[in-house]
Amino acid sequence: MNADLHCHSVVSDGTLTPEALAARAKANAVELWALTDHDEVSGQERALAAAKAQGLPYLTGTEISVTFAHQTVHIVGLGFDPHNTALKNGLHKTRGGRSDRAQEMADGLAKVGILNAYQGALQYVGNPELISRTHFARHLVESGVCNDTSEVFRKYLTEGKPGFVPHRWARLQEAVQWITDAGGVAVIAHPARYGFTPNEEYALFSEFKAHGGRGVEVVTGSHSSQEALRYADMAIEFELAASRGSDFHSPDESRIDLGGLPLLPGQLTPVWSLLTDRIQ
Repeated sequence: MNADLHCHSVVSDGTLTPEALAARAKANAVELWALTDHDEVSGQERALAAAKAQGLPYLTGTEISVTFAHQTVHIVGLGFDPHNTALKNGLHKTRGGRSDRAQEMADGLAKVGILNAYQGALQYVGNPELISRTHFARHLVESGVCNDTSEVFRKYLTEGKPGFVPHRWARLQEAVQWITDAGGVAVIAHPARYGFTPNEEYALFSEFKAHGGRGVEVVTGSHSSQEALRYADMAIEFELAASRGSDFHSPDESRIDLGGLPLLPGQLTPVWSLLTDRIQ
């Protein structure tokens, strides 16, 4: 199935509305779609309505930031009740530190001569609670500091660079519990991106599974074909369902378009098979 279960709208750090994403997914022959904005579910009703208007099957989604082994890891939630109080409260708490963090990022950039970066980043923010490094990157590109967002991250926004500020997110156990208690399935997003040692990665998968996590992204926009095969093996080893998502943010920034990924390897259990009663 051409399922795309990881993408972002203007509600977090994407550049398209939920309605435009639904139309793009339909045009690109996506057969099952989920909008997974960062630490937020306020776009879910719009996404569902737009999907229904397109005749596109839909799963609710979000992408929760957690701290694991001293770095940020993302956990995607799929098929949950977006009105669940504990989930909404947990996401609100997770979003809470973003504004202070953004101010500190701007202070760091100012020290190297890049002034008013916070105000500049705000121009690209649909939801001020969800200001992120991506919004700073867009501002620095548009203002001519860098040629593209990759250069911004490399020079200014990764660990050890002037605009990097770490943030303590939710704990892994909390994120998985919020999702599962709301009736959804928790999925480790793009595991190859974290650069963990083999021991750290084994600990992530082990703890995730112990807390009730049930899936892992195998085919995703940032995975090479070799990495997809590696995480297909990890899915089998840890008895996790496999997910598939482009992590699409923007027509101008994303490497993979909505619906543009290879299909899942056939020997895996697709995550949507666990959620047939939650597809809308």
